[in-house]
Amino acid sequence: MKKDFALNDAFADYCGIELIDIGEGYAKTRLTLNDTHLNGLKMPHGAALFALADVAFAAAANYGGVPTVAINVNISYLKVAESKTIYAEARELRPDGRIGSYRVTISDETGQSLAVFEGLGYRKFPPKA
Repeated sequence: MKKDFALNDAFADYCGIELIDIGEGYAKTRLTLNDTHLNGLKMPHGAALFALADVAFAAAANYGGVPTVAINVNISYLKVAESKTIYAEARELRPDGRIGSYRVTISDETGQSLAVFEGLGYRKFPPKA
């Protein structure tokens, strides 16, 4: 697995986000929630879910070695996480050109969807055909 990108992500490490799978246009991350990930209502903070999804998005977008940065992202929260471990799975929707489109599904241990994240990434150089 090409994990070089994730190995350099100090913020992901600080948050406890792990890259558990990666491939062409694909990445999966995991976060084991603890008290530091909770908001004032004692529920998982939306920023923790966002960060988990953003790391998966970045790993999938940068896998091929073409530097890619986010130009637009959005997230829709669907359900409160009730399990201790959550996952984010990023899939590339548009692999060609300078703009890449990705959808990231955030789920719990049972596969229940918690949130959906969509991101557009700008590729500094177009991918080779």
